[in-house]
Amino acid sequence: MTQNPEAGRVCVIDDDAEVRGSIGSLLRSSGFDVALFEGTEAFLAAGVPNVASCLVLDVRLPGENGLDFQERLAGQGIHIPVILITGHGDIPMTVRAMRAGAIDFLPKPFSDDELLRSVAAAIDADRTRRAGDAGNARLNECYRRLTPREREVMGFVVTGLMNKQVAARMDLSEITVKIHRGNVMRKMEAQSLADLVRMAEVLGVRDESIHRYNI
Repeated sequence: MTQNPEAGRVCVIDDDAEVRGSIGSLLRSSGFDVALFEGTEAFLAAGVPNVASCLVLDVRLPGENGLDFQERLAGQGIHIPVILITGHGDIPMTVRAMRAGAIDFLPKPFSDDELLRSVAAAIDADRTRRAGDAGNARLNECYRRLTPREREVMGFVVTGLMNKQVAARMDLSEITVKIHRGNVMRKMEAQSLADLVRMAEVLGVRDESIHRYNI
């Protein structure tokens, strides 16, 4: 089957060349873009993919084991969904992996369908995360376009204050507040007050305003 870049990239780390190759063949035959590595440092040297991806990671590796590497990735802020595989799994190991954020923990031998389902779920999760990150980046970009006065107005507005109340608190005319409020809505690309409130919650603006102004 021809690989489909939109299907996502699967990185496989396993020191057993036969297992590594078998997993790679299965994934490629299902249309995934696949990168194979015999160790963790080779994976890091290649760089984390900039597309929706996941990591199929063997627990038993020379030197740093898969569980330690999973925790190292999280500690370094490297966000890639992890599917751990092992021929010597136990309950404590599984619990540790899941608490560290693993998508799945597959004991060998696992079926082709089990692995493919886990990989599909992991890539979907990464795709969702990336979309959220892109949305948040856009939101922060819009917020940076606001003037200090517009940010202050936004902070009041999202707490539920009317224009007249904001004007009184800021010692401005109501028409001036209305103009600032319109600028905020336009620059933030908000379609409604509810939309602006949601944006403020993501940005932390609302909580900051409550603390700052004791609203």
